[in-house]
Amino acid sequence: MKVMERPAPAQLFDTTVRLRHASLPGSLVVPRNATGVVVFAHGSGSSRFSPRNRAVAETLNAAGLGTLLFDLLTAEENEIDLRTRELRFDIGLLTERLVGAIDWLGLRREVVHLPIGLFGASTGAAAALRAAAERPKNVAAVVSRGGRPDLAGDALPRVEAPTLLIVGGADAPVIGMNEEAIARMHCERRLSIVPGATHLFEEPGTMEQVARLAQEWFLRNFHPQWAQAPSSSLR
Repeated sequence: MKVMERPAPAQLFDTTVRLRHASLPGSLVVPRNATGVVVFAHGSGSSRFSPRNRAVAETLNAAGLGTLLFDLLTAEENEIDLRTRELRFDIGLLTERLVGAIDWLGLRREVVHLPIGLFGASTGAAAALRAAAERPKNVAAVVSRGGRPDLAGDALPRVEAPTLLIVGGADAPVIGMNEEAIARMHCERRLSIVPGATHLFEEPGTMEQVARLAQEWFLRNFHPQWAQAPSSSLR
């Protein structure tokens, strides 16, 4: 598939994802005539300011895809996590926040008509897969970057959305985890290995490859029939 490179004038909203038990700051970008919107679930110890996720988001925006980057933890929770490192591995909590963001998007007039994709990194990938299993009628596609899909556990066989798992070629332990996870899934899925890349894709050109792979996957799987189903009540 040819990667779209056209510029896409966009609306930028500094916003707050308001859930039942938390208010989480975020950034929603909606290009003109957007064909879908991708929600980012950042990895261990990161935030909506993750430079890697923001680089991927810019590539998606250039292709006419909306993006939502938001914090999965409140400021207070983040302070706790910086000391204990425990909340970043609370996949149940992260999944709840991500499902809440999916439902919240269903109330936003700018994107209510658009299919939703999820992009998860590290532990955020497990939350993305679990959220896709919980909202099969809302999530059209999932992409994982250097993810820990094994932490999604029993949700893996229930994922219906087409799923792309991207792993660095020099990240041997995570390759094994992704191979085991993909064997448990029944949806359309693919494992893409970026040669020479380590876990954080810090090598020159590797994040660009991730962004192109993600862009292609979302564009291929965002179809008109994937307009959002009515949202459930906010969590």
